[in-house]
Amino acid sequence: MTKKWLVRYSEIFLKSDPVRRRWENQLMDNIRDVMPDARTRSERGRIWLEGDVDPTLLKNIFGVVSFSKVDHVHLKDLESGLLTYCHTLGMEKARTFALRIKRVGSHPFTSQEKAVDCGNLIRKEFSALKVNLATPDKEIFIEIRGDDCYFFDSVTGAVGGLPLAVEGTLVSLISGGIDSPVAAWMMMKRGCRIVPLYVNLEGVLDESNYIRAQQVIGALRSYQPDIALQVVTDSYLSSAWQELMQSGQERYTCIFCKRRMYRVAEAFARNVGAKGVVTGESIGQVASQTLDNLMVLNDVAQIPVYRPLIGFDKDEIIRIAREIGTYLPSISKASGCRAVPKKPSTSASLKMVKGIEQHMGASSIRLPV
Repeated sequence: MTKKWLVRYSEIFLKSDPVRRRWENQLMDNIRDVMPDARTRSERGRIWLEGDVDPTLLKNIFGVVSFSKVDHVHLKDLESGLLTYCHTLGMEKARTFALRIKRVGSHPFTSQEKAVDCGNLIRKEFSALKVNLATPDKEIFIEIRGDDCYFFDSVTGAVGGLPLAVEGTLVSLISGGIDSPVAAWMMMKRGCRIVPLYVNLEGVLDESNYIRAQQVIGALRSYQPDIALQVVTDSYLSSAWQELMQSGQERYTCIFCKRRMYRVAEAFARNVGAKGVVTGESIGQVASQTLDNLMVLNDVAQIPVYRPLIGFDKDEIIRIAREIGTYLPSISKASGCRAVPKKPSTSASLKMVKGIEQHMGASSIRLPV
């Protein structure tokens, strides 16, 4: 009897054979990236691991839905192997048990027939045991695939989603607050490799905001091991902010800033071959995220802007942040943005904003990437 790990995936199974094979291979590559000593093998719907496997790492690999540590025997040794496995589980101490059998391949028996045979075998060995399919003390799973049998007693849930990188690369604007890392994580879960970008607004933000952003990326590294925060320093907004205040247009500062950051992120995305930009925006959460203002922001982007949190409320976002480990670093102490106006515009006019930008030469300023 040999020890292995059974890894399950879901959406990959639905793809055409060429795509499925390619995504399976990517998932196995991603597993080996974090566990280089693990040996991998795939079958349709399953990946098998042997060697040095760390379940705490396996839980955070996108594409893995669940996994189990299994004992493997050949079909001809099913009965003897099952009794040995039951003794290792301490079945003699249990009062009730349930047996779940799944079968793949052509066999001279049905799953139900084999379940009856194996159940009788267990009850003969442990005479005090009774069957309880609803709430058993011990639950044994048997997966029969061709001439191989796998025994396990638990299923551990994992992060799910699609294998990291199968959909390409996106640049994610990271502020270090609660929303943007959750948005980045959600796009990772859909198979996107994330390049996090922190736009250092010189004269408006201090180092505490950068430190917080670094801490957040450290938490996301559990899901994308090679993730590294990229920093672009932009001093333009500081002078623009002063000009907006002097001209009585301070209420447009946040819109002006966001459009500037979109331009920077787009230029950066083109440099790294990314297919779009991710933001943590959610409708109505702050003044710059009303439908009117989001329309003004969209106008400046020449590549797709993805907002996975657009319909989420704050409590939902916080719940996810807690689950994925980004919440605590996101609420660490950091100074706020000095340029936030007391009464920001919630319904900016695109014509007005573009007129201000044209007057200030915003679109003609060389982007710092």
